Amino acid sequence: MEETINLKELFLTLKKRLSLIIIIAAIATATSGIVSYFLLTPIYQSSTQILVNQAKSEEQIYNYNEVQTNLQLINTYSVIIKSPAILDKVIEKEKMDMSYRALNELVTVSSEQDSQVVNISVKNEDPKIAANIANSIAVTFQEEISKIMNVDNVSILTQAQLGEDPSPVKPKPLLNMAIALVAGLMAGVGLAFLLEYLDNTIKSEQDIENVLGLPVLGAITTINIEEEAAASANMSTTIGTRGESFGS
Repeated sequence: MEETINLKELFLTLKKRLSLIIIIAAIATATSGIVSYFLLTPIYQSSTQILVNQAKSEEQIYNYNEVQTNLQLINTYSVIIKSPAILDKVIEKEKMDMSYRALNELVTVSSEQDSQVVNISVKNEDPKIAANIANSIAVTFQEEISKIMNVDNVSILTQAQLGEDPSPVKPKPLLNMAIALVAGLMAGVGLAFLLEYLDNTIKSEQDIENVLGLPVLGAITTINIEEEAAASANMSTTIGTRGESFGS
């Protein structure tokens, strides 16, 4: 006998296990909030910008080919910025107890398309240290690039600044809790259907027909003797009261 999906049964299953679903979602959300607020270390990010552009005198005019050359050099500069030639010197300058590989993972270099501006971003547990490292990388790169490639077309556009109340870039507790809530609901719904699937007890006449494939000829009603006796006594009292009323 083929089984068909009954939307009403699905709804009744969710309603039946609603408390379980809510509990799982609440636990997941609360756990995510506790981990995000109290266990994860906040990470701050600070950024500085450098401009790749050859300095010109008033007699020099705009040169399109030179701009294109600068744009093509940006990819090369991005690699050099994160190379040991720059980061090792930054570690030495800032007297950091950190390896080149560890610092490299904290540094991100990016640029907009067709833009001569390069963004250098640094992440650290301390926002002040992140700003200092970002500025040190920019200054060190500006000093060393002339030695490495024999060019002088890099200038610092903006320096990393430490705000009055810096906010961490991660973790993001509200986002984490929202994700945990959705995941908890999905897990709760999945568990509810799994429990319903594993429950092979027969609860109704329909279950008998579905499992055994036999029609139900009759059903035995459960009778509570105490409730029936109380109901009979109440009915007798009511009839007696009415009889007295009519007799009077």
